Amino acid sequence: MKECDRMTEAIDELGPVDWLVVEFPGSRFNGEIAPTITDLVDREIIRVLDLLILRKDEDGSLEAFEMSELDDSELGELRAYEAELAMLLSAEDVEAIAAAVEPGSSAACLVFENRWAAPFASAVRRAGGQLVANGRIPVQALLAAIEAEVASEAEDEMEYDEAMEPIKEGA
Repeated sequence: MKECDRMTEAIDELGPVDWLVVEFPGSRFNGEIAPTITDLVDREIIRVLDLLILRKDEDGSLEAFEMSELDDSELGELRAYEAELAMLLSAEDVEAIAAAVEPGSSAACLVFENRWAAPFASAVRRAGGQLVANGRIPVQALLAAIEAEVASEAEDEMEYDEAMEPIKEGA
């Protein structure tokens, strides 16, 4: 099989690729998330493609770190992915990430393939389909919506009880 054919086949089997940035106020990044990422990789749910660690000082100055520059207390099990990383993030990506991080914080930017979705993505491509939109709803937004709904239901119930009070008294 030609190298070009192998690359096309590998790309065809690629799942959707996402990235996320997690901020640690006070620069308290300590590698505690590493076992969870390792578990997701071991179960072939995701594949880590790139990982960047940033520190933004109180004055706004920025340091970006390669994994080889950090010690194990900060990385934990993430060190195992160092040889596999593709270095997908550009200088412009790093600047955009840095803008989102508060001074005095650290951040981890993780680029990962959603391996669980690869068979679906491959089937869509083979069928001639293409992704035209996608999105994410942050957990904080979901929790806020649920809390608002619960508060609204409680208010409605209280209004109902108040409206029923004269009827109950008349009975």
